[in-house]
Amino acid sequence: MKDSLTEQDIDRIIEMAWEDRTPFEAIGYQFGLGEKQVIELMRKEMKTSSFLMWRKRMCGRSAKHRQLRNASISRFKCSRQKAISGNKISKR
Repeated sequence: MKDSLTEQDIDRIIEMAWEDRTPFEAIGYQFGLGEKQVIELMRKEMKTSSFLMWRKRMCGRSAKHRQLRNASISRFKCSRQKAISGNKISKR
């Protein structure tokens, strides 16, 4: 896991991980973390009950995995969201 993550980066990663439509690939694109690293971060940063609730919710959710998504969805973001330009925190 990257040691250079700020508290703001960690907050944004957790927020993105909770979002239904944001795939793990989008988190990887912005922060360089793979799915396993996101899971490790979530386990470390969240209460156990919250982490377990998140894992149960994410398990098998096709929107969180780009390969399982409908082929017509080709973007990482909602059409109303600001453009993601590789900027670490694009929403703020």
